[in-house]
Amino acid sequence: MATTARVEESDSLASLEERIVRAVQLVTELRKEKESVQKKVDEALAEKAAAVKAATELQEQVAALTEELELVRAERKQVRARIEKLLGQMDLLGSS
Repeated sequence: MATTARVEESDSLASLEERIVRAVQLVTELRKEKESVQKKVDEALAEKAAAVKAATELQEQVAALTEELELVRAERKQVRARIEKLLGQMDLLGSS
């Protein structure tokens, strides 16, 4: 009976040892997966920051181009007014 108890105890210890080894392997795999996921998260955050910076720069360019467009339109309006004034004066000279 003593040998049966020792065999059962040995089996229990072997089973426990096997479960501990599997737990250690699982923890190791989970740590590797965590590191991999964290690296991907860091890369995604860096890409997001770059995208936000690019979007901000594009918004600034749009604002600058919009301002420039308004200036060009104002200049065109002034040129049109001057040309109309000159054409009016030429009409006066031609009718005199």
